[in-house]
Amino acid sequence: MVRFSGLRTAGGRLRHGWRPVLEATVAATVAWLLATRLLGHPQPFFAPAAALIVLGQARGQRIRRAVEVILGVAAGVLVADLVVQALGPGSTWTVFTVILLTVLLAVAFGATGVTLVQAAVSALYLVVVAPPDGSLVPFRFVDALVGGAVALAASLLVDARHPLAPLVAEVRRTFDELAGLLGGIADALDDRDEPAAVAALRQARGMDARVDGLRDGVLAAGEALRLNVRRRRHIGRLRSVDESIRQIDYAVRNVRVLARAGVTLSRLHTPAPPELGAALRSLAEAVRQAGAALAADLDGQEETADRHATRADESALAAVHAAGQLFGPTQTLPLAMIIGQVRATAIDLLRGVNPEDDAAVLARVDDALGLPPV
Repeated sequence: MVRFSGLRTAGGRLRHGWRPVLEATVAATVAWLLATRLLGHPQPFFAPAAALIVLGQARGQRIRRAVEVILGVAAGVLVADLVVQALGPGSTWTVFTVILLTVLLAVAFGATGVTLVQAAVSALYLVVVAPPDGSLVPFRFVDALVGGAVALAASLLVDARHPLAPLVAEVRRTFDELAGLLGGIADALDDRDEPAAVAALRQARGMDARVDGLRDGVLAAGEALRLNVRRRRHIGRLRSVDESIRQIDYAVRNVRVLARAGVTLSRLHTPAPPELGAALRSLAEAVRQAGAALAADLDGQEETADRHATRADESALAAVHAAGQLFGPTQTLPLAMIIGQVRATAIDLLRGVNPEDDAAVLARVDDALGLPPV
């Protein structure tokens, strides 16, 4: 039974991950063919290796990694060539000296991670594996250049038609999940279901990964647009997304505090007022509409984005107003905390979808809450 479960898990991973596998395989093969058939290099090891290294990085970091790989190969080859000429190939002292000098040079120039390792591996390969023929030295650099260029071209082809589509999908998933989380908290409080409230808190603690996914998606989309000359005009759309992601990060933290207070409230003998569930569901609708507004804005559908933003605004203020009706001297501490987090989440949502300044947003939210104007 465990074996079949493992096979199903592996099959699921392949279904979701076959595209990167195919992309890397094709790119490495093409890099090899270009280096051997077109350029006539006798041992183009670094062409497919560079392609695989670059494509192994997360989207959004591939241009930087391609440059790092090329610079790493160049540094490693230069050091290895000088040391081999001075000490001869294949000796222990040559290997020690090449690795030491290559790493020192890389660190001195601020290299870390991929660049440092690539420089050391390039130098070591030249000393241990490649014959000491000076004519092979420039091939390493050209091979790395070919591999990096092929990897970037493969990334461009994958995202050529819809470079913003992965980010739009990530936006929808993140906001829908956050909206579903708020709805789950409302259901748990209505039913006085402590295990459901605990499960909602556990889900809230995992929402940080969604926010990180949004940030990675913005980097990947920006890279795809920079590689695509015809679509660079769309880069401006990503600027508003950066600000929205910061606000959704705040909102996620607020909802996590809200979920924690929800667990405490579910343990009390006094049932939660039904108006609280209505407030949380209105807030969930505001989150859903805010996500739809951001996705439509990324798609260039400005009128649709404005409609969703208006609905998000209305739902957020409705949630604050409903929560404000529960505010009073007899309320419990967990309920007061939830009311406060409804207000804070609404503020972050409105800041994310509205071009208003902070003072205007705060004034409208506190008016809906029933607080006197400052």
